[in-house]
Amino acid sequence: MGKAHPLSRHTRTFGISAKLQELICLLAQDRVFEDAEELLGAFLGVSLPAKQIQRVSEHYGEKLEDRDTAQPVPEVAAKPDAPVYVAMDGSMILTREEGWKEAKLGRIYAGDARAEVQEGRTQILDSLYVCPVGNSAAFLEKFDPYMQPYAHKVFLGDGAKWIWNWVEDYYGDSVQILDFYHAVEKLGAYATLAYPDAQERRRWLELLKRRLKADGVLDVVNDLRERAARLGESGEEGKALGDVIRYYENNLKRMRYGTFLRSGHLIGSGAIESAHRTLIQQRLKLSGQRWSLAGVQRIANLRACQKSNRWDDLIREIKRAA
Repeated sequence: MGKAHPLSRHTRTFGISAKLQELICLLAQDRVFEDAEELLGAFLGVSLPAKQIQRVSEHYGEKLEDRDTAQPVPEVAAKPDAPVYVAMDGSMILTREEGWKEAKLGRIYAGDARAEVQEGRTQILDSLYVCPVGNSAAFLEKFDPYMQPYAHKVFLGDGAKWIWNWVEDYYGDSVQILDFYHAVEKLGAYATLAYPDAQERRRWLELLKRRLKADGVLDVVNDLRERAARLGESGEEGKALGDVIRYYENNLKRMRYGTFLRSGHLIGSGAIESAHRTLIQQRLKLSGQRWSLAGVQRIANLRACQKSNRWDDLIREIKRAA
């Protein structure tokens, strides 16, 4: 390989060129380290052990953490009047130090960043991701600065109290939407017990879904209360019904689905659910994996950087080190 080749330049850090370090990080955030070793050998004829690939990628994952702390937060491109959606959720990852540990994922995207990729299916073209491993307080400390640039925030999530408590405390004037599919899922858990016949159950659920989408959440809750009065709270069916009622009562203002739809807002949190699969589970939750807490955070940082279309940030870090 000649000295002019990009893989031969700038070898100070790790004794590896800046370009090769970038390729190592790109592979390591996408594949297990052993697969990255094999691919480097197969495509580039470069022999690097998996442990070295791990050291390089985790080094720059840590650098990204430091950079995000020191630099102004990036923003998604959005028109001044466009809603910017904020969604959060968590996935469990197996760690060596603490067993199963939650990685919380935040996703921010503009409402006008959606494009139709085929009939009836849209794709979000630009998102920012934040993925700290730890409790809700640690997540919100890191995620909160990302909220500041946007005037028209729409929070879209499930019924997790820590999410809505934070939103109420700091962004009480924002739009808050309970994910429609979580709302229906709660109904479905009760309906399975109340309607053993699948066809009858489906008819009942479709009726209530239409009422919810017509701003009929109060009517639905009143009907469920009448059922509860007749049924009582004892037994599995009664407890399931009581659970639905409490869930709806706690989220009434977040369930004005007819109003939200007329305003052009999304009512489903599929974007954050798919992000969990692609950003976390496809790399960090594979069979047999047990991460160190530091290691999983660093690879999550690399992965969030790549999925957020911020790979240039990593390249600058590598060139600075080189």
